[in-house]
Amino acid sequence: MLASAGDDGIVAVWNALDRSVLKQLRGHHGKVNDVVWSGDGKWLASCGGSQRQGDGGEVLVWEMQSRERYPAWGAGNRVLSGHPGIVYTVAWGSTGAVLVSGGSDGMLRWWDVERGQCVQTRQAHEGTVQSLKVSPDGRTLASCGDDGAIHIWDIERGEQLRTLRRDRPYERLNIAGIRGLSEAQKASLCALGAFEGTSHE
Repeated sequence: MLASAGDDGIVAVWNALDRSVLKQLRGHHGKVNDVVWSGDGKWLASCGGSQRQGDGGEVLVWEMQSRERYPAWGAGNRVLSGHPGIVYTVAWGSTGAVLVSGGSDGMLRWWDVERGQCVQTRQAHEGTVQSLKVSPDGRTLASCGDDGAIHIWDIERGEQLRTLRRDRPYERLNIAGIRGLSEAQKASLCALGAFEGTSHE
């Protein structure tokens, strides 16, 4: 099977051999940004959200045997809710019991799929979380975002293990003691890699 989604809010499940549509999954209220299969192929997660002010992000889980939205959270409450903005990416843990999502607020959220609850939240990036990828052994998760950083996480514990980042334009530039800069200019330089260390004047 193959899954696809887009601006119409519909997740389509296809037979990859004969290219026929097996099911159209409806439930999102805006653009669907990502779809991802669980490791055993039993579940499909999709995420997105509406651009309308006040609407939160959406993470939906679909059970592939019935090809219906997972009903464990009760009728009318089958969305993993908690993202204040649009959700851009999702990834499954190795067991299929845990799902991780990343959104426009730069946060990662870990979900207990069976209970439909957010079990932990981590500040990951400045700006949107653009993509999540799980390692082949299912033990670590890589996240990347607007800030140009790649963070490596222990996917089960939610612990950040290390950060990979290319040098920014002012990486390791010490601006301590420099005169004539406003606080806003200092903040901009620090966002581009500079720092305020000890001045040796």
